Amino acid sequence: MDIEQQGEFIQSEEVSGGQIILPGDALPGLIYVIPQEQRPFFPGQIIPLVMEAKTWLSTLEAVKEQKQEIVGLIASKDNRTKSNHPQDLYNMGTACRIHRVHTQGAQLQVLLEGLRRFRVQQWISTTPPLAVNAQYFPDRLEARSEEEKAYAIAIINTIKELIPLNPLYGEELKVFLARSNPNEPSQLADFAASLTSASKADLQEVLETVSLLRRLEKVVELLHRELEIARTQMEIRQNIEEEIQGHQRETFLRQQLKFIQKELGIAKDDKTAEIDEFTERLAKLVVPEAAQQKIDDELHKLSLLEVGSADYGVTRNYLDWLTSVPWGVYSKDTEDLSRATQILNSHHEGLQDVKERIIEFLALGIMKGNVAGSIICLVGPPGVGKTSLGRSIAEALHRKFYRFSVGGMRDEAEIKGHRRTYIGALPGKLIQALKDTGVANPVIMLDEIDKIGASYQGDPASALLEVLDPEQNSSFHDHYLDVDFDLSKVLFICTANQLDTIPAPLLDRMEVIHLSGYLDKEKYSIARKHLLPRQLVRAGLRKRGDITIDAPALRKIIEGYSREAGVRRLDKTLASVVRKAVIKILQKAKKPIAITRDNLEDYLGKPLYEKEPLEQGVGVVTGLAWTALGGATLPVEATRVHDRQAGLRTTGQLGDVMQESAHIAHSYLVANAQQFLVPEGYFDNAFIHLHVPAGATPKDGPSAGITMACALLSLARNKQIKANCAMTGELTLTGKVYPIGGIREKLLAAKRQHIKTVILPAANERDYDEVPAHIRKGIKVRFVASFADVVALVF
Repeated sequence: MDIEQQGEFIQSEEVSGGQIILPGDALPGLIYVIPQEQRPFFPGQIIPLVMEAKTWLSTLEAVKEQKQEIVGLIASKDNRTKSNHPQDLYNMGTACRIHRVHTQGAQLQVLLEGLRRFRVQQWISTTPPLAVNAQYFPDRLEARSEEEKAYAIAIINTIKELIPLNPLYGEELKVFLARSNPNEPSQLADFAASLTSASKADLQEVLETVSLLRRLEKVVELLHRELEIARTQMEIRQNIEEEIQGHQRETFLRQQLKFIQKELGIAKDDKTAEIDEFTERLAKLVVPEAAQQKIDDELHKLSLLEVGSADYGVTRNYLDWLTSVPWGVYSKDTEDLSRATQILNSHHEGLQDVKERIIEFLALGIMKGNVAGSIICLVGPPGVGKTSLGRSIAEALHRKFYRFSVGGMRDEAEIKGHRRTYIGALPGKLIQALKDTGVANPVIMLDEIDKIGASYQGDPASALLEVLDPEQNSSFHDHYLDVDFDLSKVLFICTANQLDTIPAPLLDRMEVIHLSGYLDKEKYSIARKHLLPRQLVRAGLRKRGDITIDAPALRKIIEGYSREAGVRRLDKTLASVVRKAVIKILQKAKKPIAITRDNLEDYLGKPLYEKEPLEQGVGVVTGLAWTALGGATLPVEATRVHDRQAGLRTTGQLGDVMQESAHIAHSYLVANAQQFLVPEGYFDNAFIHLHVPAGATPKDGPSAGITMACALLSLARNKQIKANCAMTGELTLTGKVYPIGGIREKLLAAKRQHIKTVILPAANERDYDEVPAHIRKGIKVRFVASFADVVALVF
């Protein structure tokens, strides 16, 4: 039996109920179904429905064959439009009459009118065309109780409140309300429910509520919820509109005010104001003719550009830099040498030779009326006061000071600026320094110049050649400014830890001043006068008597915890002591907190450096070495391992040059054994091991040549050298002693170890004469030209 034949035996509820049915109103017991993926469809609604022709054309053709053109719409439980399985659809829907079907491409547009609720009693077909046995629920047209009528009136009043709150409710809704009758609550409830933005589940619940009174209750609840949402939206919209209107009103009034001020000549527009500002700046400067012509051209260009154009911002920034540079603005140098000396002495302990050299430099500048023309390079270990010396020079001259580090700098544009064609272009550091200081003759410090780098972006060291050359920097050309600027009045001070890594052409332009390390006596004075008071202030101690460090404790800190050439580690060590003392003060310890030699280890732990006596014995000789942190003593040890085969082994992380020195010393003694009274045949079978402590520290350089030769000779003759003696010098295969570097630092290391006699190459006598007298004091220096002279002194 097919679907149509089954329908002839199925009776609807209306027929079985015995009501009088008009011929056109009778609904079939079998009804074809179309799933509705969006909101449920209510009786009384007329809506167009769009569906896929491929899927639902067969359903519409089956409906057409029924002659009544009735179809059922059932909402799906989710929004999957392609799900046609009965378990994915609700059990109740709306029977609709098809008024029009229009085909457009692959889509069907169907105009439907909702007629009546129905419930699925049985699925007849579960594949398109879907068909079910339907049980219909006719709506009562009139209210049977006053309660139903009251609910209907409440619905009408709530909808009237919604109309002004939501602009989506138009004139059609007003017309409907005008024709609505509280005595027909069923149609009103369905219509009101369809108006809300309630969820699919809530609307389906209304559709499935057959009882009119319960349905009215649910709809009133949904409408009240919708009313609250609409009121909240209206409040938000009003706040936003008020804020926007306020901004618009303020903008409008500001524009009016600008126009009125402009008409009265009180104010100018942004472009005119900026041009006037640039002109006012230029009036206070002495600009060279070429630069002035460039500025005039740019000002004319700016006056023609629109404020919103891209070129306007670029031109405006360029003019801002051009007019901010201190053209022709110079600070007056002080001519009081005694004041300069006083400033240097107050800021720095010791370094008398350095301070004298700086005073000579300043005196020469004062005499010729311009303290410039040469570039100072302060070279020394870390922490000896190079940067602070630069500040003191600026203060002594009464000039502005600007410091920037070139350590690790790899981009040439950092010095000479970026070209204006690049986005975000800026002048180089030198032009920025002049702008920040506001004068054309500041003291500019180029810190860490020995650590300058190079990359594919250029070589900053080469760019500095123009800057640091007195013959060229009078017309320094920055890529961004694109005009020449005179840097000849600037005093440049460079700092470095060593000269080896500074390019030779750059070093040739500098006047080098060496800063040796401090003696323990000088460190004590620096700590007592400068470092300790500064740490007490940083710790917030207003009374200096709250913490006391006696002299023996301070000397122990210097000798045992900070043995480097400078005072940076000493400053950190004092800071550690002060921090721990502050903790005791906060813990209500008795004041003052006294730090003595006996309790110092409670604050700092065991000393980092123990006092090491000079090693003495056969095959042991003390050498002198230079390091980046200053000078150091370097013991060299030699021993005979066996006499089965002649040979030499070296250890102690020696570099290539130092290993060559060891082999030269060994070869020279083997060749001249008889001259130096070496037992006959000693070197023929002796396997000798030469070691330089400490093994974990890399070492290199030629200056240990005579030290190694003396250690080997001491071993061969089984005789130790003269006590309390150290030496340094390069040895050749012919026995000559060549000069070496770092004399100042090596003598300082010898003085710290209380060495009385130092042997130096004769060619270094001129370097020795330049060493400060307070370092030379107490040390007997012997100059040698050959290894024979060394042997005569130490054996």
